[in-house]
Amino acid sequence: MEAGGLEWLLVPMQQLVSWGAAGAMVFGGVVPYVPQYRDIRRTQNADGFSTYVCLVLLVANILRILFWFGRRFESPLLWQSIIMIITMLLMLKLCTEVRVSNELNIKRRSFAAADSKDEEIKTSPKRSYLDFDLNYFWHWSKFTDYVQCVLTFTGVTGYITYLWLDSSLFVETLGFLAVFTEAMLGVPQLYRNYQNRSTEGMSVKMVLMWTSGDTFKTVYFILNQAPFQFSICGLLQVFVDIAILLQVYFYSYYPQKPVSHTAHPASTKAL
Repeated sequence: MEAGGLEWLLVPMQQLVSWGAAGAMVFGGVVPYVPQYRDIRRTQNADGFSTYVCLVLLVANILRILFWFGRRFESPLLWQSIIMIITMLLMLKLCTEVRVSNELNIKRRSFAAADSKDEEIKTSPKRSYLDFDLNYFWHWSKFTDYVQCVLTFTGVTGYITYLWLDSSLFVETLGFLAVFTEAMLGVPQLYRNYQNRSTEGMSVKMVLMWTSGDTFKTVYFILNQAPFQFSICGLLQVFVDIAILLQVYFYSYYPQKPVSHTAHPASTKAL
C-alpha cells in the first residue's frame, strides 16, 4: 500500500520535473537578454550590445531547425530555436531603432536595392544600388533589411537542405555547423579580453549566467541523448565560459599593463 502510494506521488513529481527541465531548456537561453533589452530601452543606448551576437544566434538556430527536418530531435530543443530567433529579431529591432535615432549621419544603408526616392541616392549618387558592402553588412538602417537578409538566408539554406535531405553526411554536417556556430559565440569576447588584458566593462553576473545556462543545457543534451553534435559543442561552450571566468579572476587579481581601448559595458557575448 505504501509502495503504491509512493509511486502515485513520484510519478507526477517526475512529470513536473520533466516539464520544468523542458521549460528551462526552451526559455533559459533568452533570459540573459531580457535585462539587456530593458536596459537598452531605458537608456536608449545600444553601444554595449553587439548586433553580431544576433547574427550568430540567428544563423545557428535557423540551421538547427533545418537539421530537425533531417534528424528529428526533442521538441524542446526545436522550440528553443524558435524562441531564440524571435528574441534576436526583437533585439535587432530595438538596437536598430536606437542606433538610427542617435545617428547624426543622415545617410541610410539598406540590404536591398534602393528605389529612386531613397535619400541616399539623392545625396550620394556614386553609391551602388545594392548596399551589400562588407563595410556596411549588418549595419543597416531599417529593421526590415535585417528581416530580408534573414529570410534570404533561410530560403537559400532551406532549398539546399531540401535537395540534400537524403544525404546523412549533409544532415550530420548541418547539425554540427548549427551547434558549433553557437558554441563559438563566446570566443570573440575571450579574444577581446586577451587583447585588452582586461575584463573591464564585463558583467561577472552575466558570465555566471552564461556558464550555468550552458552547463544545464549540456547536461540536458547528455541525459536526453540528443544528437552527439549537441553534446560535444555544448561541452566546448562550457569550456569557453570557464575560460572567460578565469580571465575575470586573473585580470582582477593580477592586473596587466593597461592597453588603450574603448570600454563597452557589454553584458552579453560580444562579437
